[in-house]
Amino acid sequence: MAQHPLIQKFEQAGQGHVFAFFAQLPPAAQEQLLAEAGEIDLDEIAHLTKTLLQKGAASVNLQGLEPSPYELRPESGGNAADWARAKATGEAALRAGRVAAFTVAGGQGTRLGYDGPKGTYPVTPLKQKTLFQVFAEKIRAAGLRYGKAIHWFIMTSHQNHAATEAFFKEHKFFGLAETHVHFFRQGRMPAVDLQGKILLDSKQSIAMSPDGHGGSLRALERSGALDLMEREGIDTISYFQVDNPLVRAIDPAFIGWHIERRSEMSSKMVPKAYPEEKLGHFCVQDGKLVVIEYSDLPMEMQRETDSNGRLRYLAGSIAIHVLDRQFVRRMAAGGEGVALPFHRADKKIPTIDAQGNPVKPEKANGVKFEMFVFDALPFAKNPVVIETLRADDFSPVKNAEGVDSPKTCREDQLRQFARWLKANGAEIATDDTGLPSVAIEVGPLFGYDEDSFAESWARLSEKPRLAEGLYLG
Repeated sequence: MAQHPLIQKFEQAGQGHVFAFFAQLPPAAQEQLLAEAGEIDLDEIAHLTKTLLQKGAASVNLQGLEPSPYELRPESGGNAADWARAKATGEAALRAGRVAAFTVAGGQGTRLGYDGPKGTYPVTPLKQKTLFQVFAEKIRAAGLRYGKAIHWFIMTSHQNHAATEAFFKEHKFFGLAETHVHFFRQGRMPAVDLQGKILLDSKQSIAMSPDGHGGSLRALERSGALDLMEREGIDTISYFQVDNPLVRAIDPAFIGWHIERRSEMSSKMVPKAYPEEKLGHFCVQDGKLVVIEYSDLPMEMQRETDSNGRLRYLAGSIAIHVLDRQFVRRMAAGGEGVALPFHRADKKIPTIDAQGNPVKPEKANGVKFEMFVFDALPFAKNPVVIETLRADDFSPVKNAEGVDSPKTCREDQLRQFARWLKANGAEIATDDTGLPSVAIEVGPLFGYDEDSFAESWARLSEKPRLAEGLYLG
């Protein structure tokens, strides 16, 4: 019987071991292995082995690095008129239906001790709304406010795609039109050993893992999402990650800055709270905007201060961006000198040995390859970075305890709700950090930012008593 052409390709590329047990497998398992192998670009793997695994592989270049400039908030000394104009421009784009929301949601809740897609994790103080429900209500509320329903694109993973779709169907898409919520899977990359040989997870499956949040750009193109956006007249994409319920999913001022500056990719920053905070750093290098990860910037540089005693490398990246649709298409197409770089992550990867026996390594035995979306910034025309308030945009849920945990996120939500109430004349007791003495919650359909909250509060004929367990929805 003639050998399958895909198996021949793998043998010619020195990766024939992937099919070492193929003849032993039942037909369904053979089909699974062939399907997984068909996802792999062997030339790409060969290139990554050469550039990232071999001795002398490129390390992060820090030559000529300088802190990036950014647009200051009015509270920090920025020009209030510029911010007002940007907001008006963003609102016009929303009314015209030019904006879509895009959530990267491929993760599981493993680090939280939660079994399920991370977006299904409950986060709000009283109602225990899930991350997905919070975003859905913010997007729905913005659509109602601007008179144009907003399309929402959600990138899942192979691991959680079916569960995510089922969750939305079970909850009737949280009031959104099913035709405006679009799911698609993230791309995958095979794990390799330290010599670049593709690792098997079992006799019938390859050790595959998601290709990083940078893979979202390729996935938008491959899934047909960009074509759908073009048909709908959408040219501006509001990008955020699934673990941050505080995010302004639809921020007209941010969208407006992006449009006013004719930017292809724009980003939000928060001033780093302290030098060791684990945020990437917005920098300029050779006239290009770049993000240098905290693990790649030497600590002595992270601790540098300016003449005012502030950190020089102050602008922290929080994974909130606005992207131009055509720019995403260009990045996804690649071509000479236009492609996101892959990064290597050394991991302990369960695999099998040459006899097919399971191997559970005690130390890193292989490499996973992933792309980061911020690596698109150097390719973008007119990139702009704007300052945002951490208290209104950034409180991720990453860890079961400690920093960036459900507890810290719950408290940050409570502080935001109390701040909105106080700003509108309500009397509510708070401690020195702004944490209220009673548990309250504001549903996004009542208010998803300070402006929409103020409008809803003003419409109330009788103001509610701010007692324990108050919910405004």
